[in-house]
Amino acid sequence: MTEKKDILSPSGQLLDDSTGKAHIIEIINLNKNYGDLHVLKNITFYIRNNEFVTLLGASGCGKSTTLRILAGFETADSGIVQFENADLLSVPPNKRQINTVFQRYALFPHLNVYDNVAFGLHLRKRPDDEVKTRVSQALKTVGLSGYEKRWVDQLSGGQMQRVAIARAIINRPRVLLLDEPLGALDLKMRKEMQLELKEMQRELGITFVYVTHDQEEALTMSDTIIVMKDGVIMQIGTPTDIYNEPKNAYVADFIGESNIIPGKMHRDFEAVFAGKTFECIDPRFAEMDDTHNDVDVVIRPEDIYVKAENPDYVNGTVQSIVFKGVHYEILVRDDNGFSWMIHDVDPVLEGQRIGMTVDPDDIHIMRKSEFSPDRVSAEVIPADDAGSAEDIR
Repeated sequence: MTEKKDILSPSGQLLDDSTGKAHIIEIINLNKNYGDLHVLKNITFYIRNNEFVTLLGASGCGKSTTLRILAGFETADSGIVQFENADLLSVPPNKRQINTVFQRYALFPHLNVYDNVAFGLHLRKRPDDEVKTRVSQALKTVGLSGYEKRWVDQLSGGQMQRVAIARAIINRPRVLLLDEPLGALDLKMRKEMQLELKEMQRELGITFVYVTHDQEEALTMSDTIIVMKDGVIMQIGTPTDIYNEPKNAYVADFIGESNIIPGKMHRDFEAVFAGKTFECIDPRFAEMDDTHNDVDVVIRPEDIYVKAENPDYVNGTVQSIVFKGVHYEILVRDDNGFSWMIHDVDPVLEGQRIGMTVDPDDIHIMRKSEFSPDRVSAEVIPADDAGSAEDIR
């Protein structure tokens, strides 16, 4: 029996974790500039084998640039990119075990579905019997068996996206990169394709690296989400971690809707905000003392209970109410002038006085940061506050 050999990263760390899955890609201190614009700023993360990883952020955050460097369509100015412990940056794009699906699909309009999917195999001069078998398998995987003779302009947006994926997977890549592939689809089709893509990734057993600015897509499909802003990683975590335990006000506000309230912590497991003292499940941060105890308090709109006005609650006046289908979106201004967003299944009336309360485990405490809503400027977040790959895995 061959002894298992440990795979080490360039930094000397063992490229394995509690899941038993080795890291297929490791990125260390990656930088990219376009002239004076610093697009990527020393970003570091890893990707496990067979993982669905999403790079999430607003336009211009650097997520697509990262993807293009992995694909070989862009060069890095500095940093390390390893694929199974070997340098990836020196490998030509056509030699990488990586394929890309673009937002616009890039299908050939003069070819039918069969020839679009078979294009890469024809370039490699594979035998006709092999091409036929592999095209059939690829189309079956994406649910398009029987569409071989269809022309591209006879397909719906969702079908074109499936053809693009079939063309990408037919070359049997180890990693599939997807750059906002659902952006051109309508809302209903996007939701259907989100579930199909996740199921497809499980069936194929390959690593997906997905780029999107859509928070719902990221939460629905991902094993791990990497939140980016201005070329910097804000947080790495599972969808549950990112939603329930944001590291700073930017992540809390970007992922879903949040009430971010200025507060203080005079002692462990107790937060003061909105003129009241609340029990919570978070201790004070290690650097806090009696004079440095400002925090940001995050409360999700669905975690607020609407009650009758009461001196023990945070009281306020309903400013507006909008029906959203599964809940009402209620805006309340409290007696301290802070605006609260509430999601509740029961309606209230504009102008109505109400009380608001929240459970201790629904109060999340964060350090003050440059993204805090009540600050114009503040200290820069320490690098370890973004949540390293090791912290969250």
